[in-house]
Amino acid sequence: MRAASPCTGICKIDGTTGWCLGCGRSRLEMDDWRIRSKGWRQRIWKKIPQRLDDLGVTCRRFPWTTEEIRNFVLSSLSNREGTWVMGIVGALAGFKAGNCAPNRVDCIDETVISYTQNGAIRLLINDNVRALTFDTLNGNSSPRVVLAVKRDRGRLPMSTSVADLGDDPNPLIQDNGQRLFDLGLGRKEARFCVRVNKSTSERILNACIGITFSDALPRITRPLLDDSPTRVVETALGRIEVQGQIPPSNASSPVGPHTHLSPNHLSSGRTLPIGMELPRSYLPGAIFYPNK
Repeated sequence: MRAASPCTGICKIDGTTGWCLGCGRSRLEMDDWRIRSKGWRQRIWKKIPQRLDDLGVTCRRFPWTTEEIRNFVLSSLSNREGTWVMGIVGALAGFKAGNCAPNRVDCIDETVISYTQNGAIRLLINDNVRALTFDTLNGNSSPRVVLAVKRDRGRLPMSTSVADLGDDPNPLIQDNGQRLFDLGLGRKEARFCVRVNKSTSERILNACIGITFSDALPRITRPLLDDSPTRVVETALGRIEVQGQIPPSNASSPVGPHTHLSPNHLSSGRTLPIGMELPRSYLPGAIFYPNK
């Protein structure tokens, strides 16, 4: 099995050290990567963390193959080792199985699916997925893991206004929801949807079709809080679905699956939290936050 390449899509050589500002390799090491031995590549991988520290580079790639990424995802879900988050700053979903909640994990071909009380997650782990981190790999603590998807392989449909998407073709949770509505965030990295049944929410959302999220928000907030329909957050990697009562803005998030939709945070325009700047060649898929 060939070791993964350290390339992060930033191919620019530092004039002082001769190392790439994206992956920490020299030009010769990059040229020879495919033809040298596995042992040689592993020795270069061991040198890269210190080189990137010396360069002041924060984004770095894990030396994981596609199979190893998939195994990491399976292990984290099976062992309840942390929280997976999909979305953007201000509009996201978190998936975590509580210690007392039932937890089921399946792997079908390239797709990993997990179910727990009030939530489910699906991740497509194929050769277009890369495992990155913005944390120092010093072995003293578990780093956050960012699963990113090659930008040219992971584009989502994007709506700049509230849209009726019709019946959800691939729901994870079988519920009474009959129609899927995109709330129209207008972001290429993720979309925030709700799956509603015959309710006040459906009536109001139908009346808001074609209206921007910011203009529709005053009209849809109260019905969505009251009805608490299934929330669906999608990225290029997959989706998280969350059920249960939506807590008020001043309440703590549930221990298990939950969503956040904050117009104030959305207005920042950020994709990932501060300090996590993804190379332009990738779209964010999901972030794994280890248990504290």
